[in-house]
Amino acid sequence: MKVGIIQQRNTSDITSNRQALINKIKQLASEGAQLVVLPELHDSLYFCQVESVDNFDLAVEIPGDVTKTYASVAKECGIVLVTSLFEKRATGLYHNTAVVFDTDGSIAGQYRKMHIPDDPAYYEKFYFTPGDQGFVPIETSLGRLGVMVCWDQWYPEGARLMAMHGAQMLIYPTAIGYESSDTAEEQERQREAWTTVQRGHAVANGLPVITVNRVGHEPDPSGQTRGIQFWGSSFVAGPQGELIYRAPSDNEDCRIIDIDMERSEQVRRWWPFLRDRRIECYGDLDKRFLD
Repeated sequence: MKVGIIQQRNTSDITSNRQALINKIKQLASEGAQLVVLPELHDSLYFCQVESVDNFDLAVEIPGDVTKTYASVAKECGIVLVTSLFEKRATGLYHNTAVVFDTDGSIAGQYRKMHIPDDPAYYEKFYFTPGDQGFVPIETSLGRLGVMVCWDQWYPEGARLMAMHGAQMLIYPTAIGYESSDTAEEQERQREAWTTVQRGHAVANGLPVITVNRVGHEPDPSGQTRGIQFWGSSFVAGPQGELIYRAPSDNEDCRIIDIDMERSEQVRRWWPFLRDRRIECYGDLDKRFLD
């Protein structure tokens, strides 16, 4: 499968951000991309650096005018498109939602982010209600896509459940970066941990992983921090965790990566982790902690 990734540097101009994405989607499609993946909350700056009720004005209805725009692009290009939107489900009820469009422009499915962080400069619990649709792959004309979002990528349980539901790849639209006061060594440890844990999901489940991050510095509107330096480094890993491609940490990137979808079949035959799971011993996983 030819997979297009778009690692973009955003501005405060939503129309400009969206048009830049559309141009890049069309470019990738013209070069043969079959699937295109965008970063998390790609239409705007990462607004969760502050808690402001005014930011709820950024939310969009699904379906709605914004989904019609991306649907038309997917149909025109004949691609499967993975987007990431701030969903207004109802007044006072909002989600961080990945919407997947099929080649005919229809909405193949959506996934509402399940794990919601609450850290300095990542005040997502103020904005997003945790997802209520479970870890269920989205059926598309290209196959069954295990789409999750950003903070979900740190949790092996979500990746495993997607695999158990028959996902053929794991996909993570992402917005993650450095706090600029951290030392260079600490920043590198964080970035490598982020890469490593997701490569582990690939290994444990015998599936390719596609992770697309944003890039560039975005200031803190409150001035309380130095803002976030999004570390880019979008990557594609194969079913043994092998890095097929890794984007730069400091520049935009728009690229097609070839993934051998038949390789997962062989890897799972060599390493039959699903066969050897001791499912009768895992009941305590539904508890918060074992005192």
